[in-house]
Amino acid sequence: MAKSKKFYFIAVLMLICTLSTFSLGFIPNISVSQVEAETTYSQNVAIQQRLRDLGYYSGAVDGTLNWETTEAIKKFQYDYGVTADGIVGPETARLLGVDLNDQASNDLYLIAKCVYAEARGEPYVGKVAVAAVILNRVEHPDFPNTVYGVVYQPWAFTAVFDGQINLEPDETAYQAAQDALNGWDPTYGCIYYYNPETATSEWIFSREVVVTIGKHIFAI
Repeated sequence: MAKSKKFYFIAVLMLICTLSTFSLGFIPNISVSQVEAETTYSQNVAIQQRLRDLGYYSGAVDGTLNWETTEAIKKFQYDYGVTADGIVGPETARLLGVDLNDQASNDLYLIAKCVYAEARGEPYVGKVAVAAVILNRVEHPDFPNTVYGVVYQPWAFTAVFDGQINLEPDETAYQAAQDALNGWDPTYGCIYYYNPETATSEWIFSREVVVTIGKHIFAI
């Protein structure tokens, strides 16, 4: 009888250990699944790109919130005083500058900011042209496939490098961005533009010129 009780106790103990190990093995996946369930692909891309810009993430910007991305989110949350759970909720999204509610509005706002920062002294058609270049890059295989990724691609826009991207856009910049989103492209598909008076890269002068608008030359 004593031996039966001993074997019963051992069996129960082994069952508890097995269940504990099984449960612990699924904890990381639950965290990642929760994040993915709460964000869309385009938002995931924006989250990863923003974490890269801030130095928290060095992996691929592919819209997949894997373990590396989740750990980067946790580090960001810890540094900014948010519960470090790896989930991008409203507060974490606000601190990252990612809009979880409306990606279309998010794109409009970011394009308007870039237009205002890069072309506020240009004629209206020149403003639309800058917005069109951003959208043309989104569609081009050589550039990131989101507005956020294009605008914040390293060294892509002077306004991001010098901080002018942080200026708030005016009504004209918003309208120019909206016109470009509606399909107006004064550049005829260009993916580059530059001011020949201030450009310092010899490479940009080798691109095929399509049209000149204001002080900017637009090229492919």
